[in-house]
Amino acid sequence: MIKKNCFFLFLLSFVFLQKISSQPKYEFRGVWIATVENIDFPSSRNLSTQQQKDQFIKLLEMHKRNGMNALIVQIRPASDAFYPSQYEPWSEYLTGKQGQPPSPYYDPLEFMIRETHKRGMEFHAWMNPYRAEFRVGKSSISPNHITKLHPEWFITYGSTKYFDPGNKDAQNFVVNVVRDVVKRYDVDAIHFDDYFYPYKIAGKDFNDASSYRKYGNGLTLDDWRRSNVDSIIVHLSKAIKEENPYCQFGISPFGVWRNIDKDPEGSNTKAGVTNYDDLYADILLWLKMKWIDYVVPQLYWEVSQKVVGFKVLTDWWARHTYGRQLYIGQGIYRALEAKSYAWKNKLELPDQIQFLRKYPQIEGSVFFSSATFASNPNGWSDTLRNNYYKYPAIPPPMPWIDSSKPEQPILSYDSSKTTFFTNSVDLYFRENQENDLINRYIIYQFNDANNIDVNDPKNIKEIILSGNNFYHFIFDNIPANQNKIIIAATALTKTNNESPLSDSIYLERKGNGWQILPFPAK
Repeated sequence: MIKKNCFFLFLLSFVFLQKISSQPKYEFRGVWIATVENIDFPSSRNLSTQQQKDQFIKLLEMHKRNGMNALIVQIRPASDAFYPSQYEPWSEYLTGKQGQPPSPYYDPLEFMIRETHKRGMEFHAWMNPYRAEFRVGKSSISPNHITKLHPEWFITYGSTKYFDPGNKDAQNFVVNVVRDVVKRYDVDAIHFDDYFYPYKIAGKDFNDASSYRKYGNGLTLDDWRRSNVDSIIVHLSKAIKEENPYCQFGISPFGVWRNIDKDPEGSNTKAGVTNYDDLYADILLWLKMKWIDYVVPQLYWEVSQKVVGFKVLTDWWARHTYGRQLYIGQGIYRALEAKSYAWKNKLELPDQIQFLRKYPQIEGSVFFSSATFASNPNGWSDTLRNNYYKYPAIPPPMPWIDSSKPEQPILSYDSSKTTFFTNSVDLYFRENQENDLINRYIIYQFNDANNIDVNDPKNIKEIILSGNNFYHFIFDNIPANQNKIIIAATALTKTNNESPLSDSIYLERKGNGWQILPFPAK
């Protein structure tokens, strides 16, 4: 029995180590932060400026610890703004009353971007395209809100008021709102979710008949609606790249494009809702035409689901990327649902991540949503931090945006003082070239001079923001029997292109410290 138990423990340890060592160096690890109805942030509408800042930093630190490298923050939940805007009023979800600025005054978007970038993470500005009044008659609406200025642009459907996607003036307004954000803020991406035409309500028609009569141009109603959504995607793509060619444009659609019974190109699913037929979003066309840079289908189902299975849809999306980046949206929130029995299984999330990593076309995950992680459901925050996201990862580059790699940086230390260090050594960086896109350095620690592998993320000590070009390297987590280490660095652009490796600094353990020596000849 003892031998069997020992073997079982050895097997578990082996599997655990295999999972850690198989982590990719390039992987998008994002979290959605929903502000509508204060789902994730801020936690309430009556927080002070300092409380909002403290709460966002606490949230950031949690996700950084869990291994994330990107936040997708909802800055326009309902034709309102988490930033000063000439087009739309301050959000009620920020201050409790639409149009009321934070007090003491600050720019939340500027603050959130700065703090996110400070931690080496990307900031994706999530903007809901067409929702204008979340709860008609109950939401706070300011006198200068666009629904008051141009009521003819809007359609009430259910309890929500939406822009009419067929109205050309409404389309132009939304494009201008997005253009303004890209022009004024250092966002890494503009991100839209799945709400273009609203999800259908049984027995209710979306009353866009007047726009259809005006602009239908002989198309069927369904084709006309799809052309309206195609049109704004084209205009948004153009506007974003005109303002900042390095800014990404990403879409997170509902998880099913079309069922196979409607289209041979569709997935082998029986979903009651699809992007193409119900939301009028032809996401495959946008990928084929290269109008967007990445797609994050919301696959919030469990692995064992039969009607719209996670594995079936993962495989389908992996075969329909058309050269753009694919990340999978995972519904970690479902672990908190009382009747989601499959999501009570501790292995559900690990199994999904392992399955995704089998596909080279799938380059990361995005989790919905942030607040779920605070309760550490099924120990999954620990699982990510200690296992699947144990080592840092870099969001994958997009060569169609930028493929230029910077030259190797020059790494040095102050040799005029000493070459012997006990607890730490101060490192300095200098660039061989002027490159405004360089914004981070990757610090590598190699334990074998004969195996300097920059492709293995376990060799990454830390990814730091550039600026003061200084790094305090601490000799921590080095096994007592480890007598040699090599330190080197690379420069990383804002678009995640990495330079060649710098010259290395070679150290050997001497007594109670480390001695810098000439790098051994090969």
